[in-house]
Amino acid sequence: MSVPQQPASAPPLTAPGRLGRIGEWCARHFVIVIVAWLVALGGLHALQSSIGGTYSDDFSVSGTQSQQGLDVLSAHSPGAGGVSGTVVMRDPKGPLSSVQSQVNQAVSNLQHLPHVLSVQNPLPPPSSSGAPATPSTALSKDGRTGYITVRFDANPNTFGSDYIPRVDTAVAPVRATGTQVEYGGPLGESARPKAADLTSEAIGFAVAVVVLVVGFGSLVAAGLPLLAALIAVIVGLSCLSLLAAAFTFASVSPTLATMIGLGVGIDYALFLITRHRQGVMDGADPVRAAGHATATSGRAVLVSGCTVIVALAGLYVSRVGFIGKLGVAAAVTVVTAVCGALTLVPALLGLVGRQVDRWHLRRPVAEEGAEEFAAASGDTRGYVGALTRKPLWFLIAGLVVIGVLAVPLFSIRLGHIDDGADPTNFTDRRAFDLITDGFGPGTNGPFTLVVDQSKVPANDRSALASSLDKALTGVPGAASVSTPQPTSDGQVLTATAVPVGRPQDASTTTLFNHLRQDVLPQAVAGTPAQTYVTGATAAQADFTRIMTDRLPEIIAVVVGLAFLIILCVFRGLLVALKAAVLNLLSISASYGVLVAVFQWGWGGSALGVAGKVPVESYVPMIMFAIIFGLSMDYEVFLLSRVHEHWNRTGDGHLSVAHGLRITARVITCAALIMVSVFAAFILSDNIVVKMLGLGLAVSVLIDATVVRMLLVPAVMVLLGRHAWWTPRWLDRVLPHIDTEGEPAPPPARVPSARG
Repeated sequence: MSVPQQPASAPPLTAPGRLGRIGEWCARHFVIVIVAWLVALGGLHALQSSIGGTYSDDFSVSGTQSQQGLDVLSAHSPGAGGVSGTVVMRDPKGPLSSVQSQVNQAVSNLQHLPHVLSVQNPLPPPSSSGAPATPSTALSKDGRTGYITVRFDANPNTFGSDYIPRVDTAVAPVRATGTQVEYGGPLGESARPKAADLTSEAIGFAVAVVVLVVGFGSLVAAGLPLLAALIAVIVGLSCLSLLAAAFTFASVSPTLATMIGLGVGIDYALFLITRHRQGVMDGADPVRAAGHATATSGRAVLVSGCTVIVALAGLYVSRVGFIGKLGVAAAVTVVTAVCGALTLVPALLGLVGRQVDRWHLRRPVAEEGAEEFAAASGDTRGYVGALTRKPLWFLIAGLVVIGVLAVPLFSIRLGHIDDGADPTNFTDRRAFDLITDGFGPGTNGPFTLVVDQSKVPANDRSALASSLDKALTGVPGAASVSTPQPTSDGQVLTATAVPVGRPQDASTTTLFNHLRQDVLPQAVAGTPAQTYVTGATAAQADFTRIMTDRLPEIIAVVVGLAFLIILCVFRGLLVALKAAVLNLLSISASYGVLVAVFQWGWGGSALGVAGKVPVESYVPMIMFAIIFGLSMDYEVFLLSRVHEHWNRTGDGHLSVAHGLRITARVITCAALIMVSVFAAFILSDNIVVKMLGLGLAVSVLIDATVVRMLLVPAVMVLLGRHAWWTPRWLDRVLPHIDTEGEPAPPPARVPSARG
């Protein structure tokens, strides 16, 4: 057994290194620091209000066959290219032909709007000979539902906030007749309400207040992390808006940045304030205590924040700008959260001084000192004692929980969630329903078939058109396929294939692959013609395929980088390997929950999701980078204390017990806050935001409970002293990163049978 050690008197607090000096300076000159942050807050917010950019989704990827097909079509028929949106009309009183003059006027008005390439009228003009007009494919059989196809030179989301009102004015003559008018596709997405998820943010903040008050027992100490995080997030969002003026960021970017910024901002401030509060309880000067907290816990915050940013940067391995910029958006608020923790938090601590525990609801106690004494004296009672005595049972229990939750993962289907899953208060959802009722669900996501026959001799083109028309007859999974028609220059043949299912259905993806790989190539076999399947649904299918193919690359890069960071910080080969493997397990469990809720429909309706939906193609990739980075926060804070005690005692079991006791309360508080912030965004109307909110909340919950409280300590106890082994040659080449800012003495080899 190890020799029980008596608690020594605490040494005077010091603030070694640059971080410690920064913390002390900020605490001593708190007025300057707080005013600087407030000026940055107001200035950046005013700047973003005047020149800030907008957010829009762009699923096109250069080099894909869908993008190549669109480029060919745009080159030979500019009016057929661009980005298409629909204006869907439904007259409950009778056929739309009764309001033809108003429809014609709306079409004319739309044609005169900026950025419009072409407008297709669903109502054919009356025949001059008096014969019945040719039926339009954009008009339902009963004549009551029709849609105007408008092609824009770019995504309507980028046209500014005044564009949709101009569209409203253009179609006002039709609405004046009592006809229902809705917008579909990208036009409908740009017409969605732009209200922020203020309810989600308010709920997350409210829960965080309760958790912090219960954890700290002091209103002042509980309010500081919230104030610091809020200021840092607003500054970060303003910076993101300014970046959006120069680069295209996805529509979910600000919400994602808010979620991550609030979560890590509160967490980082919480870890610093906990260490500072302990110093003040021990009688240290508040300024010195703030400097010491910044030098120790602040360094852990810096390492953790860098790990999160590195994980987010790993999204660029996808080689898709849309995905990489989502990582940038999240990283912006992580950067401001770290800066806020290292400067604003010490300044606020300097401001409140010894009043950090003022207005307390319970008597503050030196919890950290008591727990250090319990761990150092070999106290093995309760949960921690049971875990150190029977680690294998705890390991098995944790693996069983993870395994059960991960089962649905094996049936995951990635795809793009169509407008039919949106709430009915969205115009694009109402347009989707009108199209489905009038034409069938597949009309919401048609494929445009493009055959480039520019290299085909003129006398062979008629045979090619005949062969193509024959091949497109009776295609399985297609509700209809139009007769191929040449463009005005005769160089390209185009046709439209309407799937039987809705855009998000697996049958639609199957049809896309069949057309692209089998039907079209076989129809032009033996000729120099090139074939493409394009359109919005085709671009989304290509995007999903790329995400599926490149997800393993991102996983490998992010896991590898995180492995190296943990290895450099803690100098333990098995510790780093354990961190990578266990984080993979926890993320697999959260993926399984997403599949069960959204794809299987287990509770999806309760979350406001209309029916079963696939897992959005880029959600697993984003979740992986974010959660792998965030999980390293708890890994670093727990292992920092375990490693610190190991360096002092050399006792593996007591080091794990020490780390658990000293971090359990703060990690639990931090995890509850993070879970509440993420879970609150489930209330969002955006299905992708719901998915990210649930997935991130479940991931943090699993990581902070099953992984951090069961699997990590159990594995550490089983590994014993071997956890910290690193080959000498590797130790020499690895850079040294000290999370606590103090040089660690070599492990004191205390005789122990448990080591």
